[in-house]
Amino acid sequence: MAEPILSRNFGKKDSHTLQVYVEGGGYEAMKKALKEMKPEQIIQEVDKSGLKGRGGAGFPVGKKWSFIPKESPKPKYLVINADEGEPGTFKDRQIMEQDPHAVVEGAIITCFAVGIHWAGIYVRGEYVKSIERLEGAIEEAYAKGYLGKNILETGFDLDIVVHRGAGAYICGEETALLESFEGKKGQPRKKPPFPAIVGLFQGPTVINNIESTASIPHIIKNGGEWWNNLGAPGIGGGVRLFSVSGHVKKPGVYELPMGIPLREIIYTHAGGIRGDKKLKAVIPGGSSAPVLKPEEIDVPMEFVSLAKIGSMAGSGAVIVMDEDTNLVQVLRVLLNFYAHESCGKCTPCREGTGWMAKIIERIEKGEGQSEDLDTIVSIANGIRTRTLCPLGDAAIGPAISFVTKFRQEFEDYIKRH
Repeated sequence: MAEPILSRNFGKKDSHTLQVYVEGGGYEAMKKALKEMKPEQIIQEVDKSGLKGRGGAGFPVGKKWSFIPKESPKPKYLVINADEGEPGTFKDRQIMEQDPHAVVEGAIITCFAVGIHWAGIYVRGEYVKSIERLEGAIEEAYAKGYLGKNILETGFDLDIVVHRGAGAYICGEETALLESFEGKKGQPRKKPPFPAIVGLFQGPTVINNIESTASIPHIIKNGGEWWNNLGAPGIGGGVRLFSVSGHVKKPGVYELPMGIPLREIIYTHAGGIRGDKKLKAVIPGGSSAPVLKPEEIDVPMEFVSLAKIGSMAGSGAVIVMDEDTNLVQVLRVLLNFYAHESCGKCTPCREGTGWMAKIIERIEKGEGQSEDLDTIVSIANGIRTRTLCPLGDAAIGPAISFVTKFRQEFEDYIKRH
């Protein structure tokens, strides 16, 4: 890729300010949308772009917008999910800290397209700098007349607020996020009804990720077809930001085409394995994505291709592990995380994640038996599809994949200890 798009302002001095954003062509897409386009045209362009949700679920953004009823007796809302609690994921943070106006502009276009006049950005409480930058960008947008009443004298009104989360992973799940936004305990709702019909304060609600929202201005400015063609041939879907961490020489956030091979991300962009060691395992889409072995990394990094081999593109968080990694310890950390973050509402998840964590801890202490591995898989299968939200299924991704793909390593560990 010659020119960065989503990350074009990363590293620029004062990139978070309105002045720098406008100098780089910022808010031109908003002006085009509000003054030259009809709401349905905007939705069509986003549909054409092939943009899928960058938070992890990968649902087509244009289609999600189209589910919102055109006429509603209750107010319609936009909620931007900036909770970013998935271990290994840190790309939304970069957007919020270095290019917050892209989020504001994307939100304005989204709201105009769907007929929304109030938007909220739900940010995890630990992201203090992100919150400050977003609030600063919103203040600047109000002062410039890009937010508030009668924006650009088009008759369109919009208010945006930032809402701080309180450090719960479960609030990254859209309905738990809505509950938390309303001041209630962050626990998932039963679906249906879906948020598009009954969402925030019982009104129709669009819920989009930070990166998804920041992509909108580029799509509107240059066209949906242009964006779609940025993805790998035959795959499309534009570009996305990949958070690369672990045992690589150059960890960081990389903007790359959808469908780029995982091998290329690791060995070309992230510089290969640290210390020139051998690769042992890769988690391709955040900690909930089933792990891949070295022979599986020639896979296009996009939703369909990864699903075909039993994993997930998820949040685009690539976690790389070298030959010296103790996978028993890795799985213990992951299962403890999911057990700790389970909200407790659904019995299979509440009990199952806790039991899996206890068993892997016992194995790590040297008190495990070979049968324990089968028990972990059995418990995981008992959680599958039996919970209100995806946290249960997120926990079983690493549980089953680690134990089945690296069974021999787990068996050897039990024998040695």
